[in-house]
Amino acid sequence: MLPSAVQNLLDYYRPLCTFSHGWAGGESLLAPGTNLLGANAAYLSEDADESVMAAARDWAEQHDLPPLRVRLGSAGDAGTLRVGAWRAAAGPSAIQVEQTSRLHLPRWADVLAEAYGQAEWAAPIARHLAARLEGLPDAVLLLAYAGSEPVGALLWQPCGAHLWGTLDEAVDAPLLSAAADLGGGELSVSLPDSSPLSVTDGQTVGFGRML
Repeated sequence: MLPSAVQNLLDYYRPLCTFSHGWAGGESLLAPGTNLLGANAAYLSEDADESVMAAARDWAEQHDLPPLRVRLGSAGDAGTLRVGAWRAAAGPSAIQVEQTSRLHLPRWADVLAEAYGQAEWAAPIARHLAARLEGLPDAVLLLAYAGSEPVGALLWQPCGAHLWGTLDEAVDAPLLSAAADLGGGELSVSLPDSSPLSVTDGQTVGFGRML
């Protein structure tokens, strides 16, 4: 059985991946041609044996992707998150958050990719998510604005909001609160390990290469 934080990430990213494969005690997701970390990793139980990990490694490498594993409670060399509950906090803000049409997905992807300093991934992400979102009628794209300038992007699903990014840390809380409002005031989210914000019942989750 997977820890709750790991299971929540898996539930969120499964519909965003291209391929999935179930193993004894876990599952692998792959989205070739994108840099979506959560959609390119193996979600394996802590007691997964070496044969399972070897099979998961081989499967990722067959798709020309690095074999990454999601693990609870440890930093990962490919990325580290804090996963927990975010409660919407009302308050004055110069940031405006709006739902955006899926026709504006390229613009949304531009903001997300720029937030991570990887502008070259914007077009591949937009193409990939355009296909995936066709099967996700409940998913919502949010864009945050400072005046007329888009400064944050987030993909909301009923199970959480783990794919998001902003161009300024001051945008993080308003964007996450807007997403939480969509879920009744509280939502499972991921924070970068470097974020000064905090989540309730937060758990550290690392993405690391399987050796």
